[in-house]
Amino acid sequence: MAASLQFDKPGALIPAVVQDARTHRVLMLGYMNREALEKTISTGRVTFFSRSRKKLWTKGESSGHYLMVKSVAIDCDGDALLVEAEQIGPGVCHKGYESCFYRSWKNGVWVETEAKAYDPDAVYGAKP
Repeated sequence: MAASLQFDKPGALIPAVVQDARTHRVLMLGYMNREALEKTISTGRVTFFSRSRKKLWTKGESSGHYLMVKSVAIDCDGDALLVEAEQIGPGVCHKGYESCFYRSWKNGVWVETEAKAYDPDAVYGAKP
């Protein structure tokens, strides 16, 4: 399965773009190592390797906002993945938005282009 992917180097990570299977909107970008990809495929829940925490994490494990795999595709060079998924919950962004791509460059500044889909403090707890 992962033989044609570029996991040659120890700790190699491959970017995985996650797209809504119904709307085709890009929801987020994460990174997968071989183990994360294998867990994603075996469980049907999108799992990444956290570069900051240095461990696997399944999207939704703390929020309940899971991403259920519908398909996985590889690019021509074997160094990127496209995961189509169904969102379980109102959004995937930990800041409360449906997509992590909720800002656009307009007239020289980054502008929020959508309203929050949920209250992140209610889901993750308020930060001091």
